[in-house]
Amino acid sequence: MLLLILGLVLFLGIHSVSIVSADGRNRLARQMGEGPWKGLYSLVSLAGFVLIVIGYAAAREAPVLLYTLPTGFRHLAALLMLPVFVLLLATYLPGRIQRTAKHPMLLAVKLWALAHLLANGTLADVLLFGGFLAWAVADRISVKKRAARGLTRTAPALPGSKANDAIAVVGGLGLYVLFVVWAHAFLFGVRPFG
Repeated sequence: MLLLILGLVLFLGIHSVSIVSADGRNRLARQMGEGPWKGLYSLVSLAGFVLIVIGYAAAREAPVLLYTLPTGFRHLAALLMLPVFVLLLATYLPGRIQRTAKHPMLLAVKLWALAHLLANGTLADVLLFGGFLAWAVADRISVKKRAARGLTRTAPALPGSKANDAIAVVGGLGLYVLFVVWAHAFLFGVRPFG
């Protein structure tokens, strides 16, 4: 469990630098240089991710059950997962979905984490998915406050298109089916539907 917690602290910690202090993040990036800052960010993220994977796998060997929800919540979890891959793709494909969701990646993380909390009730699940849910909520609030204070750097807006929305929907639903039918069991050893 310690490796899982350490991994979450590293991964979510480095992803929370702007939440804690956007000014501090910008100063640090200027002092270090953009390239070295991104390199450090990537290394800490990768180390955290590896520790999360190892720690979560180890925690699954001796699960500590905190709660069990009725079976119907697994169906709700499956339903909540439907838009997740669509939103992930929409993050990189400008269109109506991206504009409406405002921050599709954060919305995808929130839905993914909530769905997994509804389907799983061990201590490791609560730490992992609860940690990501709390982080995504905090980051969304922070993004809104930073934008109001003019502290966010905005990339030039690419033109949106209906084709991008169609690609996000078709591709996202295709990824959902791939995960449900094969990838989730292959990667995590768990079949979402039995």
